[in-house]
Amino acid sequence: MAKQKKKTARPADSAFHAGNAGELHQTTGERGATLTTNQGVAISDNQNSLRSGPRGPTLLEDFVLREKITHFDHERIPERIVHARGSGAHGYFQAYGDLSDLTRAAFLCDPELQTPVFARFSTVAGGAGSVDLPRDVRGFAVKFYTQEGNFDLVGNNIPVFFIQDAMKFPDLVHAVKMEPDRGYPQAATAHDTFWDFVSLMPESWHMILWAMSDRAIPRSLRMMEGFGVHTFRLVNAEGEATFVKFHWRPRIGSASVLWDEAVKICGADPDFHRRDLYEAIERGDFPEWELSIQAFDQATADAFPFDVLDPTKLIPEEMVPLKPIGKMVLNRNPDNFFAETEQIAFHPGHVVPGIDFSDDPLLQGRLFSYTDTQLSRLGGPNFHQLPVNRPRCPMHNFQRDALMQMEVPQGRVNYEPNTLDPDSPRENPGAGFTTHPAAQVGEKLRVRAETFMDHYSQARLFYHSMTPPEQDHIVNAFAFELGKVATPEIRCRVLGHIKNVDAELCGRVEQALGMEGQAYLIPPAVEPIDMEPSPALSLLGKAKPTLEGRKIGVLVSEGYDLAVLDQLQAAAEAEGAAVELIGPHIGEVKSNSHVVLVPRHAIAGAPSVLFDSVVLAVSEAGAESLCKQAAVMNFIRDAYAHLKIIGYTASSMALLERAEVGLDEGVIEMETSDGTFAYIEAAKQGRLWTRASVIQA
Repeated sequence: MAKQKKKTARPADSAFHAGNAGELHQTTGERGATLTTNQGVAISDNQNSLRSGPRGPTLLEDFVLREKITHFDHERIPERIVHARGSGAHGYFQAYGDLSDLTRAAFLCDPELQTPVFARFSTVAGGAGSVDLPRDVRGFAVKFYTQEGNFDLVGNNIPVFFIQDAMKFPDLVHAVKMEPDRGYPQAATAHDTFWDFVSLMPESWHMILWAMSDRAIPRSLRMMEGFGVHTFRLVNAEGEATFVKFHWRPRIGSASVLWDEAVKICGADPDFHRRDLYEAIERGDFPEWELSIQAFDQATADAFPFDVLDPTKLIPEEMVPLKPIGKMVLNRNPDNFFAETEQIAFHPGHVVPGIDFSDDPLLQGRLFSYTDTQLSRLGGPNFHQLPVNRPRCPMHNFQRDALMQMEVPQGRVNYEPNTLDPDSPRENPGAGFTTHPAAQVGEKLRVRAETFMDHYSQARLFYHSMTPPEQDHIVNAFAFELGKVATPEIRCRVLGHIKNVDAELCGRVEQALGMEGQAYLIPPAVEPIDMEPSPALSLLGKAKPTLEGRKIGVLVSEGYDLAVLDQLQAAAEAEGAAVELIGPHIGEVKSNSHVVLVPRHAIAGAPSVLFDSVVLAVSEAGAESLCKQAAVMNFIRDAYAHLKIIGYTASSMALLERAEVGLDEGVIEMETSDGTFAYIEAAKQGRLWTRASVIQA
């Protein structure tokens, strides 16, 4: 069969063209009606916000942006439009030392101070009733109740974003949500509208590589990294400003599940992440993250081969190392999910003196959008009076009345300045927030800076920084997602972008789809460059052996060996792991010495995907009985297929034989203390990646 000729995306045959930032979009006037505002005013540029100069701040007078985002913000009542599915907890933040050389923010300068926080973790695309483990970005938002007011660090578990300009946010979310004519798929990107959109937005492709990676299916909320995404500023008491990127790193390390696990977990326990966070805090296993920053000056920023105001770019840690500045510990679950986790209102514009913004155009749009969203979702402008949103420091102003007013203001005066009440609140130039006086010069334009036009170099950097298993997962993710796309032209455009990222990656995805040679030619606005791989981007590459915070599922039966179980329990606890028993049922089970235990799970409701590693500790009689149960065979076969470490007793061998699981270095007999030690050491590695070649074969 003759090889298909490569197609090139040209205005003549595809009605798409490259914009000034490399975007591909429909040619104005060639098809359909002219895009207008709700007032009927024709829109000249639907890709860029109005800003002062190519790299300047977004202007409030941009009525097109304000109308578009205002309408978008009010589309859902009362559920959040995005980040609807969330889980949260209370805790505290404590600085490691005095950061006053960089910032006047008091909570970052006093290592003796514990600042209360509330953290909320969320998926993005799905509704409040969706599952916890779709392939998706995760929100990572923290409200600091500081002595100087509330500071909200509102980020994600991925350090970059899909778009460069807030003007495109409604379009992105509309594309990723359920398709409007059919109302599905829920909480999924594997459909035509999402891939159609990103195939026309080259700026998305760095984020797409992250979304197709293991980062999008985290093992636990407790094991997620977090990022502020944007470049912010820290400002010290002398008014000196430093650019900064915020990073959260979990103390127990980061981990993800495999895609097949994610699919099965969603069916077995849709609340897997929420339950995991809640139960860890209840048992005193408090999640902890270290907050670090990348701090750099203007000269350093100017020397980078990318623009630090571009939210689709990151700064590799090899260029600017992370500086740890404090830790966050979550130690209390909400008393009421709705009142706290659901009603908490985050806003990137909630900052305190010493923290300021950059001119990142996506951040600039968010500064408007979040308050507008809360007005709709929480019923009016008094949402700050809800207990979870109230500052813990004194709050005084003359804002009055409106819906949901819960205060009873007293006195005659409700304005400033005044002479009738000398004790009423006044502005405070010394202690108050002051904006860093960054110089701004430029014409009012709808334009994307030329420094924003390299859309593939960092996507390539990310892929080349992954270990071979992680690269395999990215290939498989593309194959799954694009396999759900019904429109061939969309798949061909996507393959064209993948080829710009890495030709070998594109070839592997084409082969998986049976679409060899069908990638469209997508000329990049800027030719991508090869950057040095960044090992810090790989979860597997930087993973340290640990069982802390992990779960071991132990299958027991009548007559199980109590000594083996006690030995395992002691060893697991010493490593910070939790052991959960699984029985044929949830009734009492007696050991070989007649000690009675009540398993937490019945095997029918506890597949091995719910655990990090498993142990088979059944008696010979129990094994003979359990061999006949499909749930038990699936438990073992899945654990093996998911590359997990499997411990077993000699009396459980019949289960392995019936499941046709071969013995390898990750299937370990545990009759002796040496065997238990070997199992624990192997389980600390997470998975036996060398088994993958056997499974695939």
